[in-house]
Amino acid sequence: MKVSDTDLAGVKLIQPRVFGDERGWFLETWRGERYGDEGIGPDFVQANASSSRRGVLRGLHFQWPEPQGKLVWVSSGRVLDVAVDIRPQSPAFGRWTVAELNDRDHNQLWIPEGFAHGFLVLSEQACFNYLCTRPYRQEFDRAIAWNDPDIGVDWPMVEPELSAKDAVAPRLADYSPDQLPR
Repeated sequence: MKVSDTDLAGVKLIQPRVFGDERGWFLETWRGERYGDEGIGPDFVQANASSSRRGVLRGLHFQWPEPQGKLVWVSSGRVLDVAVDIRPQSPAFGRWTVAELNDRDHNQLWIPEGFAHGFLVLSEQACFNYLCTRPYRQEFDRAIAWNDPDIGVDWPMVEPELSAKDAVAPRLADYSPDQLPR
């Protein structure tokens, strides 16, 4: 596998080796020692998958005070995946990075604790997969407005389909530093 740093320290793009022939393809989506050698992923404790149609935007989500690191990839379809540094003491606070994840390239994105995460579905349908370093806890679930002008993510859609929670999510500036990951 090839691992590349993004423009946000700690967020990494992973290009796994894909083995294919006339029957199809095979790849490892996770192998502890290989990813550990790259500094990716303490032990994962939860695996998730979501299916969404074109124009659905999920995010920007984070958990506090039990932040999650996430290894994410798309098993079918195509999404624009975004990570935002929300650690108040970070020199990159409020900055974002983006990667297209799809079922052709099979790339993954490692998003460490301390980052908000979201994605927009670009294909007719997409299946999005997550390995998480901590379990989901509804009481710690937080969101930041997908279109927060202080962050300025360049989403390629003006009116995405949002959940009720995401439609009313506050701006990053509405959180005090003690409500954000350190």
